[in-house]
Amino acid sequence: MSTTAILADLVSFPSLPGTPNAAIASYVREVLARHGVPASILPGPEDGHLNLFATVGPNIAGGIVLSGHMDVVSVEGQSWATDPFRLAEDGDRLTGRGTSDMKGFLACMLAMVPEFQAMPLTRPVHLAFSTDEEIGCRGVPHLIARLPDLCAPPAACLVGEPSDLRPVLSHKGKQALALVIEGRAGHSSNPALGENALYPAAELLLAIRDRAARLATDGPFDPRFDPPHSTLQAGLIRGGAAVNIIPDRAEIAIELRAIPGQPPQSVTAEILRELEAIVARGDKLRCSWRELAAYPALPSSDDPALARLLTEATGQAPLQSVSYGTEAGLFAAAGIPAIICGPGSITRAHAADEYILGSELTACCAMLRHLGDHLTR
Repeated sequence: MSTTAILADLVSFPSLPGTPNAAIASYVREVLARHGVPASILPGPEDGHLNLFATVGPNIAGGIVLSGHMDVVSVEGQSWATDPFRLAEDGDRLTGRGTSDMKGFLACMLAMVPEFQAMPLTRPVHLAFSTDEEIGCRGVPHLIARLPDLCAPPAACLVGEPSDLRPVLSHKGKQALALVIEGRAGHSSNPALGENALYPAAELLLAIRDRAARLATDGPFDPRFDPPHSTLQAGLIRGGAAVNIIPDRAEIAIELRAIPGQPPQSVTAEILRELEAIVARGDKLRCSWRELAAYPALPSSDDPALARLLTEATGQAPLQSVSYGTEAGLFAAAGIPAIICGPGSITRAHAADEYILGSELTACCAMLRHLGDHLTR
């Protein structure tokens, strides 16, 4: 099958994060099976949320993992010129949800399997397909945990997020939390009989604002990033039911994006302590929190060999850092040097009329062919 035909099939699956993905996982498994490549099904955190892993070539140490996620973001509220879950071809432009982020890379991975099989590989190509990346890289940790049972230690991992096929060396880490304050409801005619949850939430918002400001002024700093420091913001607040009811609950969602070397949890722990201190000052207040998403930063590797290999494969000089996050940080944290490089542009990701160019898919296959050739030496 051609890369475009595989991409059309992949786009037809509305594989939204947080939903079971057995349909697209079965398709990927079937494509691999046609070429005699068995794939291991690796459950994610919830029933029906599946990762896949397969190996082409000798299962010995020193291979390269090609990694990509099967889920795509929702099209709700967007106006598309075409059906987002049916690939539309207009010359070189291929439009559909996930074409850039990142089913284009998955299509290239699958299309290259026969070529990898025909190569005299002395080290393997590993193929990793993950679930629920778009809601905080929730699936791939379960895949990574199984790698010692599935393959000899890989030498590197290439995550094919859209980067205009330019190698990317690092990105920030992330943690997102929901902070909940519970008070006591009552009639607004006598506020003293209840405990208004909005007021301590307002105090907490100011503390979050102040901590974010200190990150900008006091650092730590890493000039490879823009902005060159970790960032903290409150992005969502919910609370109250009606103007004549004392609100008994408030919820604030925060996000911390941290430069390498500053774990997100080191900053959010301060916010959690502030939350507990604010609640302790009330008579009837309680608090709780839950993690919405988290992944570690991708630090630049001390070994330039991987960046040099991708520069040779793409003809493009590496980009030091990007503002978005990926599964690459999780592979790096597991001791597998990782780099980002994939077809398509991050500026098209998550947008209406998302597209990729056929020429970008061709260039991606050429890059993967170069990596395969590297594994024959």
